[in-house]
Amino acid sequence: MPRPRSLTTTGIAAAALAVIDRDGLAALSMRAVAVELGMATMSLYRYVTDREQLEGLVVDLVLSGVDAAPPEGVAWQGQVATLVERVRDAVGAHPEVVPLTLTHRHASPSVLRWSEAVLAILTGAGFTGEQRVVALRSLLSYLIGSIQMEHLGPLSGVGTAMMAGLPGEEYPLLAETARQARGVSAGEEFRHGLDVMMRGLRAPLD
Repeated sequence: MPRPRSLTTTGIAAAALAVIDRDGLAALSMRAVAVELGMATMSLYRYVTDREQLEGLVVDLVLSGVDAAPPEGVAWQGQVATLVERVRDAVGAHPEVVPLTLTHRHASPSVLRWSEAVLAILTGAGFTGEQRVVALRSLLSYLIGSIQMEHLGPLSGVGTAMMAGLPGEEYPLLAETARQARGVSAGEEFRHGLDVMMRGLRAPLD
């Protein structure tokens, strides 16, 4: 198999992302990426040490285009919400990558820049110490969890339809809620949930 004339980490990450998008996260391997690049597996090891490094490159590629600059002239809640939505848009385009954002958040320059930007907003709003720790972790938890729910268990999916058809005498509230849920779009679900999260974070400061 001929080796490409030049190979960059961005090119390797793009090939790995192509494998994930097409075949799923479980299909990611050094061999699969080498095939995607049209080269021998051993040749790829000249550039990347293992799958873990591949995963990190993928995370950074997906998030590299996320603008970490907060919008001007907006209250801190709106600034944080904007930064959170930007990551949702970027990762949502490649939902199979979601689990990697959690395991590689500490090593990805893009994630670190985003986290620093969010912490700067929170600090300016008056968050300090443990309160700031919990605020950032809560935002990350909501962001990652909501993306997983949107793509693995969407309100428009079969699970909601099944619960909407549950016997009313046994599950009256669950069945009614599921029927109502079918009219909520993914965007509405995300933004309304984020608004609830932001109100909870704001409460200790009021």
